[in-house]
Amino acid sequence: MSFVIPSTRILLFCLSVCICTITLQAQDNSDPVVQAIIKEATENSQLKPLAHQITDIIGPRLVGTPQMKNAHDWAVSQYEVWGIPAKNEQWGEWRGWERGITHIDMVYPRIQSLRGTQLAWNPSTSKKGVTAALVVLPTVKDSASFAAWLPSVKGKLVMVSMHQPTGRPDYNWEEFATEASFTKMKEERDAIRAEWRANMGRTGYNRRTIHAALEAAGAAGIVTSNWSNGFGVNKIFGARTKEIPTVDLELEDYGMLYRMVLSGQQPQLHIVAISKELGTVPTFNTIAEIKGSEKPDEYVVLSAHFDSWDGGTGATDNGTGTLVMMEAMRVLKKMYPNPKRTILVGHWGSEEQGLNGSRAFVEDHPEIVAKVQAVFNQDNGTGRVVRLSGGGFLNSYDYLSRWLHAVPRSITNEIETTFPGTPARGGSDYASFQAAGAPAFSLSSLNWSYWNYTWHTNRDTYDKIIFDDVQSNVILTAILAYMASEDDETTSRVKSILPVSTRTGQQLQWPTPRSPNRKGGQ
Repeated sequence: MSFVIPSTRILLFCLSVCICTITLQAQDNSDPVVQAIIKEATENSQLKPLAHQITDIIGPRLVGTPQMKNAHDWAVSQYEVWGIPAKNEQWGEWRGWERGITHIDMVYPRIQSLRGTQLAWNPSTSKKGVTAALVVLPTVKDSASFAAWLPSVKGKLVMVSMHQPTGRPDYNWEEFATEASFTKMKEERDAIRAEWRANMGRTGYNRRTIHAALEAAGAAGIVTSNWSNGFGVNKIFGARTKEIPTVDLELEDYGMLYRMVLSGQQPQLHIVAISKELGTVPTFNTIAEIKGSEKPDEYVVLSAHFDSWDGGTGATDNGTGTLVMMEAMRVLKKMYPNPKRTILVGHWGSEEQGLNGSRAFVEDHPEIVAKVQAVFNQDNGTGRVVRLSGGGFLNSYDYLSRWLHAVPRSITNEIETTFPGTPARGGSDYASFQAAGAPAFSLSSLNWSYWNYTWHTNRDTYDKIIFDDVQSNVILTAILAYMASEDDETTSRVKSILPVSTRTGQQLQWPTPRSPNRKGGQ
């Protein structure tokens, strides 16, 4: 139900007051449960062994892979060790695929092993691999001239990414370059990028659809480089070819090869990219709960997606969110074993393909969603929580402030809150619950160069985890869950009237629930 104010003037005043950003100051708390939570999370942390298991041993958790199923099974067994009932709940099916060995070597005009990998769901090469010469996309005047060029790719490896003029991130230029040199570089790079995009448009394709056109024309493979604006870091997503391999090379090697092609050296690569198609496989969410003693049919939900892309090992996206929720559940079971409300944790599958696991859970369990006291979701890196929005729920200030009051000041001093805030329109799994009307909130973390260096990249690995910050988030999450469970009041679901969009000039609307993609594939 939406909250309605008859006067526009009053509405504007309320918005100006309520949407302001404040820093909450927590008082020292003598609650023995809070103190026990802090002591257990600090002195008996299980974060490092859990992180080792998730990232080093299980590895990346791409939906549809055996590693994803291994992760779900391991989580269930780990919860059972802690005395917490858990299960894997199927929500759909996906294309089953398993990554194998990738070798990418330059074999002409000299020998050099290159740094790169096959993309997710890449069609396998034979064990002998593919050896072919490289070509780059030509500069064309229109789609007809590109169509005339297309037959020449038969039997070739086609480089389809922009040649980056520098592999140094901007912060490195800002530190060492003269202002004039930095400006010149940016202007040259902007011009190259603008022409590359314009030329792609003139082909009649875009950076996604051109792969299929090249495959249809007989290309031997696709070579990309999706640089993430950091030293040695690329984003690794999915292949878009059906029969030929698609590999991503790190910027340094891609640039070297690109320059060789332009100078007429006719470089050749040997690519071995082994993978295995596994047919259609079931996909799951892992659900665990500590049953409520007084209000078992009301729920506090801890939320984090379990899946990842597979360029790295999914450490900060979203291994750290998973660690926070698992460790918080362990601590709560030990120090708060008989909560008033049921504390449920969801480790969602296929968030990366559109929040599929959490959307399916919301769709399949309306009886739970209707009785949610609060959802706490963590999914944007390894950093300590620094932002908490009220999610557009009008009275969120009252109860979130009350719960945060029990959290140590050393943690809440770092957190800025915005009330009532606005609802999510995607981004992560709390949006699935918000769209269904449940009070759901994102525990948003400090950046730690997340977007450039670890988000969906080949560098998202164990060594990037900041365990002090993750431990802080465990304490925060466990205390919030405890306070939400014990609260005598049921949280209000009254929604705020949303502000006018500065882009469209129209009043924003609350999102509506979207159905998950239950039969996915590439």
